[in-house]
Amino acid sequence: MADLQDEPHSVGIGAEDLPAPAVAVAAGALDRAVALLAVHPVADGCNTLVRTLHQRPYHDIETSDTGVDTDIPRLRAGGVGAQFWSLLVPSARADVSGDQVLSDTLDQIDTALTLMRRYPDSLLLALTADDLADARNRGRIASYLGPVPGRTLTDSLGALRAFHALGVRILAPAGAPWARQELTPFGHEVVREANRLAILLDLTDCPPTVACRLAGASKAPVIISNTAAASLNPHPGNVTDEVLAALREANGLAMVTFDTERTGDSLHAVADHLDHVRAIAGPHGVGLGASFGTGPGHPRPTGLTDPSGYPRLIAELLERGWPESEVALLTWGNAQRVLRDAEFTSRAAGHRR
Repeated sequence: MADLQDEPHSVGIGAEDLPAPAVAVAAGALDRAVALLAVHPVADGCNTLVRTLHQRPYHDIETSDTGVDTDIPRLRAGGVGAQFWSLLVPSARADVSGDQVLSDTLDQIDTALTLMRRYPDSLLLALTADDLADARNRGRIASYLGPVPGRTLTDSLGALRAFHALGVRILAPAGAPWARQELTPFGHEVVREANRLAILLDLTDCPPTVACRLAGASKAPVIISNTAAASLNPHPGNVTDEVLAALREANGLAMVTFDTERTGDSLHAVADHLDHVRAIAGPHGVGLGASFGTGPGHPRPTGLTDPSGYPRLIAELLERGWPESEVALLTWGNAQRVLRDAEFTSRAAGHRR
């Protein structure tokens, strides 16, 4: 639900401002969706624009460009109020050294921070859950850094603390030696330190057994920043019902992607995955993590080719009978909750220390 500290700043979108729809939705539902997003904007769990801009440093995201699917006008048209900027890099392959992964990750962080400084009227670096509400109330898009790859942590937690000092708030264990087939003793140390620092664990691409163990080991909620339901599409990157049930038990959050290979090729298919995740993980366990931020050629579901399509997806869910209160959780409330819960866990850990 909306944070009531201040009257929310309108994101300035209206149904008449949206591009011509590629998917038909009822006009009344679209108007309701736009009105709802003005109060409960989208907190999107995954965007890879930082990686794209690292390769195209002179790109201006204040203007639309067909060379990339994300820019400030389309984020605003879609009602996006918060964005988690992925700092994962292609060099996080198993055959690349940990030192190279760390170096590439630091480059990504530098690119992300440069982005915040370049567009201060639109993007606000967010470090806490309060920053989420503050950015919305000031008409800016709250920008969270992460995830960073867990492979950057080897035998020391110093890198994790350094990432935190740089503003990173999400860590992805997938592929790390301490979280491949099981959670090692060092892996348990990583989880405890991440909890202490209020860094969220992103279980995207973790094997189901490891994901369940991480969800159980963490005292703070965990997230899966971009996924879909394996029961509907057995893609290796999609999450199983077992993991969704573990997320529900741990008060975690599964954020559904807009990737044709994972979800299917239509807005309706994405809505089917949202229905399934909501049914298994619960209304408090489902979110949105579109994985925009790519160039041409990346397959997207019809109607969801860029962030401006969010209102049409919300209209589809309303037509399916989702209560507005649960849509508000999907777009904003659930992301805000996991951030606040992580901070509560951090404070409790500080008292214990």
